[in-house]
Parts: sequence; C-alpha cells; structure tokens
Amino acid sequence: MTNTLHRFGTAESFADDYVIIAIPAKGAKGQGDPMPALKRFLELAHEYGAVNIGDAMNGGALRPTRHKHAIRHFFPRSPAPDFQKVIDGVTKPTTFAAVFDDREKAEAFTERLRQEDFGLSINISSSLENALGCCARAGIKRHSVGYSLGFEGVSDNDPNRNVLMLSTMCGHGMIAHSLARKMIDWVKEGRATPDQAVAALGRFCSCGIFNPSRARRILEDARTKTF
Repeated sequence: MTNTLHRFGTAESFADDYVIIAIPAKGAKGQGDPMPALKRFLELAHEYGAVNIGDAMNGGALRPTRHKHAIRHFFPRSPAPDFQKVIDGVTKPTTFAAVFDDREKAEAFTERLRQEDFGLSINISSSLENALGCCARAGIKRHSVGYSLGFEGVSDNDPNRNVLMLSTMCGHGMIAHSLARKMIDWVKEGRATPDQAVAALGRFCSCGIFNPSRARRILEDARTKTF
C-alpha cells in the first residue's frame, strides 16, 4: 500500500497522472549499495520527460525556501522545477518517485526500468488501466494490486472537490486545504498565474509525488466555476 493512492478525483481525472516509485529492500543480504540504481532511476525519469521527481528525504523538484519572509515562499520565485538539484542532492536510500503526465512516456520509462533490471521494487500508482498499460509495455504481469477505498461521504460533485484534488496530491498531507483554496482564489482573482500557484503548492510536497500538470488542469477548471 502507498500513500500515493489516496488522491481524490474521478477515474478520468487520472488520465495524466502516473506516479512511479522505486524502493530499495531494507537490510537485504547481498543487495549491495542501492544508491547508484536509485540515482540512475531519477536520471532516467528526467530523460524520459517526468514532470516531477523526488526522494522522501529531501523533497521534489520544487522546494520551499528558508527565507523568513512568508511571501517569499510563493512569489516572486521562479515556478520552474529544478530536476538536477534533486539528482545531485540525494543522500541515502529511501523512497524515490517520478511523476509523468503522458501515457507514452510513462510506459516507455517502465519498459526501460525493466531493461535496466535495477533490483529495486517498482510501484506504479495510477488508475488500474494506466498501471496495466505500463506492465504490458514492459512485458510483465503485475505482482499485486492495492486499492484506495475512496473518501467517505464526499461525492464527485462536492463543492470542495477541486480543493481535495489539489491537497490530496501530497500523500503526507503537507498541502493544507486552506492553501489549496487560497491558490484557487488567487488564480480566479488574477493575483497569480496557474504556473505560480502550482509551484507554490508543489513546494509543500515533501517527497515529490505532486503532479504539476494535473494541478494546472484542476486550477484552470476551478477558474471557470462559481463555487
């Protein structure tokens, strides 16, 4: 089971959301140092067009600042992710993640992982259809499957659904509902561009599983709604 499964939205909303995770076996005899394989995992993810990468120890391609002025956490910082900083900054074995917004790229990356045979546990968190497509491209059968049971009492038409879709893209709960609503309001009011709002939200995700492409689409959708 993985916290990346607990993302709110309809099945259609995950068409551009693939979270591919690499996890080393803790304390496995004869495994050797997994760091070269983990770092290569991130390098390949960047090469194949991932929209975010990260590790659970240091964060993703968008990170917060130590600046004491609160507004500096949001603007006027660049909304561009820094993939090389993630790759160069890995420190120790942990959970590494790569996020894709395109089916062809995600499937090609999965196929490449099979060819590389890193000896790492690979987890694909997406819709079942998307995950099966990646397995088929790599020529493997899925080992197991985990389901999220969803959100009790929250419908697909709930007035706060866009807030939930944004905040649950951080499985550790680091993106507050109030922050997600503020970013939606700022985009509606023209105080921030969708790219700026996406960057502000993504910096609070501590492991790099936030999908900026899906977040941008959600913000654009929320901009046209009246709730």
